[in-house]
Amino acid sequence: MPDRLYLSFWLKDFNPELMPARFGQLLRAFPFSQLRPGISLLKVLAIGESEPPLLERAFAEPPGVEEVLRAAAEFSGPDCALVAEGYWELWRWEGQWRLRPSPVVLSCFGPLFENDLGDHLRVELGWEAQFLPDASLPQAARTARSNLRSVLRLSEDVTKACHVARRLLWSESGEDLVRLLEESLAECD
Repeated sequence: MPDRLYLSFWLKDFNPELMPARFGQLLRAFPFSQLRPGISLLKVLAIGESEPPLLERAFAEPPGVEEVLRAAAEFSGPDCALVAEGYWELWRWEGQWRLRPSPVVLSCFGPLFENDLGDHLRVELGWEAQFLPDASLPQAARTARSNLRSVLRLSEDVTKACHVARRLLWSESGEDLVRLLEESLAECD
């Protein structure tokens, strides 16, 4: 079963009062898709992910970051998570390689929100397989490298914008991503 890939950030100066501002910095730093731009859904969760959302708002037209922050501000607090869904562009195989909009989830967690990692910001990047080359496909190593470069660029941009103290690239399985990447690239050679 495929795993999701995540990029987590811990900030130097994080506190509940700064949640909307830090969430805004994450949203401004993120390279949303040009083919399917902006944020499509905003959720505010309280206490934990198993609880119903305090706010869930779908956007027919992509809103500006300020509109998203205004909608979330009324509900944000130390036991909340601010969650935005949208798209970014990754190489995907569709009979040939195409740069296509791929779902992404951006989150900002309050310190009292149930969060096993304790990270402040998190980006759910997509399926792990999108970043590991498939030896059965032509030019798989090249496209996987391009997708990984997008993750590295994102990590650097968020680090600069949000005063990041620490970051972590991880998957649901907890497998060593470097080892998986090395094995996948070796199969492509």
